[in-house]
Amino acid sequence: MGIRSFLAFELPPEIREKIGAVSRELQKTRMPVRWVKVENIHLTMIFLGSVNEDAIDEIKEKVHLVVNRFSTIGTRLNGVGVFPHWRKPRVIWVGLNGEIETLSNLRDQLQSELKALGLREEKRPFRPHLTIGRFKGRVDRDEELKSILDRHHDITSNLHHLNELILFKSDLKPDGPVYTRMATWPLRVEN
Repeated sequence: MGIRSFLAFELPPEIREKIGAVSRELQKTRMPVRWVKVENIHLTMIFLGSVNEDAIDEIKEKVHLVVNRFSTIGTRLNGVGVFPHWRKPRVIWVGLNGEIETLSNLRDQLQSELKALGLREEKRPFRPHLTIGRFKGRVDRDEELKSILDRHHDITSNLHHLNELILFKSDLKPDGPVYTRMATWPLRVEN
């Protein structure tokens, strides 16, 4: 039995609070969405899937090699959107901007190192986002959704630094997933 796991950054409190306010407002709509608990929202870098327990130490070593090359990464909130399209949404998210090229480079280097362990490589371009909900079926009121997206397209925040990459274990429970930290890697702080 494998360990369902992923690599992610936790969010600074101010960003978490801002996302919580947006999420609470959106939950007042009649959208058919399963909302993510605010405390479970994070920036996923790589979803590893089900990993054999005996591979965890090798994963930790490979991640350590990559993270050591990076300094803290500045990001801020940047609008609300959906994947893949507002007429057929599956995921509603809050976007990020800032040092996105650095984030993308970190993701690519992690994938390159982890590929040697047989982990599947994500081919889609990296679009950093924070998933706040997943749609449960068709959206009949797509004009309401369009209005929500228009109203929140300019959400932003102060610049914050992501400073610690985390390997999470994900246990799926009836009332939602439970995430447990398995390892952490601090990014370098530049003076």
